[in-house]
Amino acid sequence: MLTSEKPISGQTAVIVGSRAPGRPWLDLAWQLFAVATALVPVALVGHLLLRGRESFRTIGFDLRDRWRDLGRGTAIAAAVGGAGLLFYIGAHATGANLTVDPSQLPDHWWRIPILVLVSAQNAVLEETIVLGYLNHRLDQLGWSVRRATATSALLRGSYHLYQGAGGFAGNVIMGVIFTYLYRRWGRVMPLVVAHTLIDTAALIGATYLLGKVSWLPS
Repeated sequence: MLTSEKPISGQTAVIVGSRAPGRPWLDLAWQLFAVATALVPVALVGHLLLRGRESFRTIGFDLRDRWRDLGRGTAIAAAVGGAGLLFYIGAHATGANLTVDPSQLPDHWWRIPILVLVSAQNAVLEETIVLGYLNHRLDQLGWSVRRATATSALLRGSYHLYQGAGGFAGNVIMGVIFTYLYRRWGRVMPLVVAHTLIDTAALIGATYLLGKVSWLPS
């Protein structure tokens, strides 16, 4: 990214692309396989919690309070997602961010279902591990809330560096907000809902809007 002759704002990062161009059924199979294998670390977290006589309930990853979680998650998605879109447009305009192309999937019947599945997979993977499990373990190690929050947020930002400085900064801010809300409610599930809705809106919205509206970088 930084070593390319193109400026950062002239580069493109594709989030979900075809895995077998021109072969839709094989492409679908690979997409489903990728979603399933990406969730293996979540199963490992469940195993590690069980070894400590805990469970996913310990970090609030369950359906005990599903309706409240859904309401809270929807409200967070609306606020954070809207602010994140404005931040992305601003960062791209300053040259600090790549052009993010969320989806380059072929126009087959399974495109939208796969985008929803990928959104849910990303949400479950990131929030159970980087938010819930990491903060829980750091608390057990005696870390301060401020130090644990900074670690979780910076880790979240680091694996979004492929989007540029703007993507890093935006996800660090999101990490701080999510960690605050997780600690306040003691549940990771509302943040899983929020993350799923944010990613779903971004992936599906970009599929139909990218290149067709002037305000969205393409």
